[in-house]
Amino acid sequence: MKAWRLTKLGGRLEFEDVPIPEPRPGSVLVKVEASALMSYLKAYVEGKLPFYNPPAEPFTIGTNAIGTIGAVGRDVWTLKPGRRAVVSSHFVARENVDDPPEALIGLTAGAGAASMLADWPDGTLADYALAPVEAVTPLDGLERIDAGQLAALGRFIVPFGGLLRGRLAAGETLVVNGATGAYGTAAVLLGIAMGAARVIAAGRNPSALEAVAVAAGPRVRTVALTGEVALDAKAIREASGGRADIAFDMVGNASDPRSTLAALASLKRNGRLVLMGSMAVDLPVPYTTVMLNGWEILGQFMYPANAYRRLIELVRGGLLDLFAIKPRIFALGSLREAMEAAATASNLEIVVVRP
Repeated sequence: MKAWRLTKLGGRLEFEDVPIPEPRPGSVLVKVEASALMSYLKAYVEGKLPFYNPPAEPFTIGTNAIGTIGAVGRDVWTLKPGRRAVVSSHFVARENVDDPPEALIGLTAGAGAASMLADWPDGTLADYALAPVEAVTPLDGLERIDAGQLAALGRFIVPFGGLLRGRLAAGETLVVNGATGAYGTAAVLLGIAMGAARVIAAGRNPSALEAVAVAAGPRVRTVALTGEVALDAKAIREASGGRADIAFDMVGNASDPRSTLAALASLKRNGRLVLMGSMAVDLPVPYTTVMLNGWEILGQFMYPANAYRRLIELVRGGLLDLFAIKPRIFALGSLREAMEAAATASNLEIVVVRP
């Protein structure tokens, strides 16, 4: 088969002929139909993101994918060849211990997970992907949706993990900080799908905010942030019709915490703030204010193992419209061109590579 192999971050990336992986115990071999690209894949490949911990040996890059199961290994009892499935990069060690390590297959290892990534180094930018069974979820009932469009599931699954962590409930008011980013936009759409009575899309780009509101519908209100915490918190509260129940923070590489603090200050008593972005500075939390208001501040990395099943149910039930995110399709052999496109894609686009 063909696969995109990277020697190391900043090293050689080549489209190579490699053997199709042999299923092993607890694994699923998937014939890849579509794989979505992260916006920062080009920077990752070029070694400009040194905080990532990739496999020590050359490996196949790529994260989530849509495909059809081709074969399964021993100790796999329910998934069968011919069944359509989504492959997740996020993999938590299966040991029954208090703090199992986790990794993103084809990308990076978390703390203490280098040996996991050594066992499962290869991602999805190939004709076939071999994945641990825990990272494969069937896509029954979505046969009418093309694989290229289904690849948008990978855009939604990350913020879905954060909204599950924050216990977003139907009828609540949700604030999304960083709403004009790729994952922030997905969080706005998810908030509507999950039954939020009102979603406040907050960001610094008014035209991009308006595009999000058009895509998500009439329950969305927009707030163009100024960088003044008190002023922005007041604007969010006014858009909320009072105060919000939950704030979801998905800012990327922020150099100051002011928008996050404004989102926090917009919360009603016992409100929740979920942190899932990549802010580059510390968050100065107002201790006494947090205590007096009973606010919860929740960190979340990725998503639980059952999240894909629940996300698929939102699509199957007609609650989440995947078609709000438009795929731009590239051939597998055109990965370099696709990476350039992913780096500049809008928040309502997703770049997808297909073998």
